[in-house]
Amino acid sequence: MERTVQSVSLATIAGTVFGFLLVLGAIAHGTNNYLSFISVEGFLIVIGGTIANAFMSYQANYVMLAFGAIWHMIKKPRATREGLNAEILRLIKWAYLVHSKGLAGLEGEIGTKIREPLLRYGVELVVTGYQPEVIRKMMNTAVEADFEHAITPVTVLRNMASTAPAFGMVGTLVGMVIMLQNLQGDDMSRIGNGLAIALLATLYGIITARLLYLPAADKLMQKEEIMRFRNYMMTEGLTLLAEKQSPRYMQDKLNSFLDPSIHFNLDEQIKKPAAAALNQAITTP
Repeated sequence: MERTVQSVSLATIAGTVFGFLLVLGAIAHGTNNYLSFISVEGFLIVIGGTIANAFMSYQANYVMLAFGAIWHMIKKPRATREGLNAEILRLIKWAYLVHSKGLAGLEGEIGTKIREPLLRYGVELVVTGYQPEVIRKMMNTAVEADFEHAITPVTVLRNMASTAPAFGMVGTLVGMVIMLQNLQGDDMSRIGNGLAIALLATLYGIITARLLYLPAADKLMQKEEIMRFRNYMMTEGLTLLAEKQSPRYMQDKLNSFLDPSIHFNLDEQIKKPAAAALNQAITTP
């Protein structure tokens, strides 16, 4: 399962579109003056203030990763139920390879077949000949380090989610000051402009926090937690490879990571035409 292979999550797109359509639909139903809900001043205060605060609080590269996470919110997780099953198939194929050619047989897998850095690192540890417990400790450290790095944008996004409504209140205060300054004048439109800034800034702050920053943070956290679970499963599989355990034992041990409804079944996989490569690995002396 490579980190570069991702597809769009239709459910996430539908939820995002539905959320914004609810707001826009309520506006369309309530008024014909749609432009009254556009305030450049309020937008600049909320969006500009939130972005400025993010760059002031975190390193620039992590802020850029957080912006990317908003877009990648619509991407499917890199680790899925089906993907976990496929990963066990890959590990069992490697087990047959190790039993037929030894640990050196895995060297060919490191080349172009494994593009994911973490998994490549684990296979290299196995090929190097480290003891299984040493491999487990090294991989556990690598998995946690990868997870901590991957969820850094979550902290940034949650900070932005709490900051956006705060800057909405800043916009409210600015708008109220503008309105109060014009109370003694005869031009009521200037009073209305100040009130519009006050209310729309708060609206923008709440909408962006609840429909952009928080969903993106929660989605990224969920994806990375699933990926960490998958990486721990792969760590166990690589440890079993180093122990030169049998494919059947690996199947039963790795199935303990999965829901019983999706347990890997080696006999069924061998019968599938798609498992021709595995059949060849089994029959090759």
